[in-house]
Amino acid sequence: MKLASLRHGRDGKLVVVSDDLAWCTEAGPEVPTMQSALDDWPRAEPRLRALSEGVNAGSVLRERFHEREAASPLPRAYQWADGSAYVNHVDLVRRARGARMPESFWTEPLMYQGGSDAFLGPRDAIPLRDEAWGCDFEAEVAVIVDDVEQGIGAAAARERIRLVMLVNDVSLRNLIPGELEKGLGFFQSKPSSAFSPCAVTPDALGEAWREGKLHLPILVALNGAPFGKADAGIDMTFDFGQLIAHAAKTRDLCAGTIIGSGTVSNRGPDGGPGKPVSEGGLGYSCIAEQRMIETIQGGKPVTQFLKHGDRVEIEMLDAKRHSIFGRIDQQVA
Repeated sequence: MKLASLRHGRDGKLVVVSDDLAWCTEAGPEVPTMQSALDDWPRAEPRLRALSEGVNAGSVLRERFHEREAASPLPRAYQWADGSAYVNHVDLVRRARGARMPESFWTEPLMYQGGSDAFLGPRDAIPLRDEAWGCDFEAEVAVIVDDVEQGIGAAAARERIRLVMLVNDVSLRNLIPGELEKGLGFFQSKPSSAFSPCAVTPDALGEAWREGKLHLPILVALNGAPFGKADAGIDMTFDFGQLIAHAAKTRDLCAGTIIGSGTVSNRGPDGGPGKPVSEGGLGYSCIAEQRMIETIQGGKPVTQFLKHGDRVEIEMLDAKRHSIFGRIDQQVA
């Protein structure tokens, strides 16, 4: 089942989308928004699944689904917590700013709480007031959970995952070191994120969804050229069950909480950091990783951070090369 929020007020209008992303139908007054569905999932899910069958069969009133009209599935959320499940990425970006990675990062997830009051839509521009801030994209997978009680285990936490989606977690790299030196983590360096047009139930992902991980490449293009195709299921040190359990160690999580994977990152076949797509590698899911590789190989970074007018595309395809979540397609403004 695929769900989306069309632009409407602050919280959008919930629609059920056909599997091919061509059609949609309104969820109706009983579940007007994504958050209302999540607040009462046991009641809402059967109705939404019935509509999903109808929109796919053409047996309900439906209209064309245009990704450009979609907000993020949750235009705003009660909570957005982003992890760093791909420790290879953490190691590279910390090396880029001369910081040592503690060994504990391999055994306990790293997580920060991001701003969730206003997400960008999947086709919205990335607002950048100053190019000197070092704007970067980060291609990630995220899940939306049901109510989660404090102290839950990883296996039980996987059962609370209701929806899966993609995210561009925008980072302002040149602001990060100064903020972290203050000891209270990200704030100004993490502006609004954007999520994919559709959020998808785990069962709709088939064999690609297993053990709390999504085993498919996340495709990234920069200005029309392939930039990354890292597999989201490979080198994921902590699965989503572990990330959720980590977030719920000392608190309950309410329905609608979003948990991010962190930037998808793969090692190379030799165990090293991997190569750019242009050199036959899987590339990278953010510019910072490529800059780190350039520094290792040539002594300094060559690839620039995002400039005004640059275009970033993030998407994931199924085995038949069909888009699963729709495409995040943003231009820096």
